[in-house]
Amino acid sequence: MQNIAIKVKDLHKAYRQLKVLQGVELAVEEGRIFALLGSNGAGKTTLIKILSTLLRPDSGTVMVNGFDVVSQPAQVRQSISLTGQFAAVDELLTGRENLIMIARLRHLRQPWQVADELLTRFGLSEAANRRVSTYSGGMRRRLDLAMSLVGRPPIIFLDEPTTGLDPEGRLEVWKVVKELAEGGRTVFLTTQYLDEAEQLADYIAILHRGKIIASDTLMGLKKLFPPAQVEYVEKQPTLEEIFLAIIGKKGVY
Repeated sequence: MQNIAIKVKDLHKAYRQLKVLQGVELAVEEGRIFALLGSNGAGKTTLIKILSTLLRPDSGTVMVNGFDVVSQPAQVRQSISLTGQFAAVDELLTGRENLIMIARLRHLRQPWQVADELLTRFGLSEAANRRVSTYSGGMRRRLDLAMSLVGRPPIIFLDEPTTGLDPEGRLEVWKVVKELAEGGRTVFLTTQYLDEAEQLADYIAILHRGKIIASDTLMGLKKLFPPAQVEYVEKQPTLEEIFLAIIGKKGVY
């Protein structure tokens, strides 16, 4: 049986009178890519912040890598990395200097070697000594992902990592995410791009109005979609069609 990297049970979070998360429950297996889908305001970023100890839950249990996010936040932080919607890089530094800085902050030995290995892995060696201000959007995102891997955290949180990228940049990020999972990392991904989840995710959950209203593999979610009228060749529904059908069916409560 696969070990559970992230487990959330009956999670609630509100901002004053606004209920953002209402009894969220989910489990993410180790070494999987888990995609959380939802419209703007569904609560995706709030959930990511709680999982990464940036925000305290009002109630419920949240375990990350076997540690409780409320009582053991330091251990959780040592187990994870977080890449937000916008690349958190220092544009005045070079790509290499950004990586060396993070390696030193994590108290790693041989930060230069760590930086060079990641620059090679992410295809940034030729631009290593250029200021990040000269990088394209895709290069900045790759550097941001490289920085998140310094210290080899077993769990990676990616909050809408391809927002604002062109198609080529998105494909570059997809390749990196797949490589992370192949290397045994657990990837928790939030996205508004349904084709992104369709391409990457082993397991998909849909967050709507603060609740998980569906969760399964892509094939499992397709079974929830009404069967099509078939004349010649059966057409498989896209994840976008599934998402809209589920939202429409579950949206009123």
